[in-house]
Amino acid sequence: MDWLVSLIGAGVIMAALRDLFHTLWHPTRHGGLSRFVMAVLWRLAQHVRAGRRVVGLVGPLAMVTVVGAWAAIIILGWAIVYWPHMPESFALTPGSKAAQQPALLDSVYLSLVTVATLGLGDIAPAEGWLRLVSPLEALVGFVLLTATVTWVLEIYPALTRRRVLAVRLALLQRSDPSVEQLDSIVGATLLASLATEVARVRIDFTQYAEAYYFHDGEDHSSLAATIGYADDLAERGKAAQRPDVRLTGDLLAGALQDLAAILDQRFLHTGGTPAEVFTAYAVDHGRGLTHP
Repeated sequence: MDWLVSLIGAGVIMAALRDLFHTLWHPTRHGGLSRFVMAVLWRLAQHVRAGRRVVGLVGPLAMVTVVGAWAAIIILGWAIVYWPHMPESFALTPGSKAAQQPALLDSVYLSLVTVATLGLGDIAPAEGWLRLVSPLEALVGFVLLTATVTWVLEIYPALTRRRVLAVRLALLQRSDPSVEQLDSIVGATLLASLATEVARVRIDFTQYAEAYYFHDGEDHSSLAATIGYADDLAERGKAAQRPDVRLTGDLLAGALQDLAAILDQRFLHTGGTPAEVFTAYAVDHGRGLTHP
């Protein structure tokens, strides 16, 4: 029975590590816990009609919650591994009152100290297999810290790329180029660069799905508010006389269709046209699609 309990603890640890791997390093980035926590907090903020400042905290707060949950699950899993063997399989420092405490409490304490790599030494593994296994927890704690830093360093560049595209579309909307103005080499270059940026954002939503639940601030920096204008530019490009402009207009329209497909498949589930998906995207982020 002692070994069965320890195996259950090992299973809990593996479940947390699997979710961490799928969130940060798997090509499809389908982390169950992170997506669930962020989606719940996002819907909760909408349900209580929270202001933009509160909604803007959903993404960072959800990241902190997910990392805390990973840490708690890992600590609990290792505590369950230690629990059946506490205290007879551990060496206690003279004068320590650890043996007088409940075995589960001592196990949680040892797990917390080990994962934090504090190494206080008042409780140390004595059996051979525990002396080999226990240092792995410190390694897992280091992996968790590294993963947290990696997650932050990956998410925020993706947010920057999305907001840069939104600001660029807002500036273009302010100047509002006509079909005649787009019907030039400059227009072809402009539409091609927009198609590239839209494709990059589409990849970001695939690889960093958690970025969807970050609020973008004002309308001019919100892709949810400005993406509709990109669709207008694509249609103007497709109506131009120059073949290169028509081609880049088609490229931009195709990139927008791919982006709409990802948004609908992963987040919105409308089953509608790209225009309907972008409208739902704007509504979900508390925006109205901007058009000329």
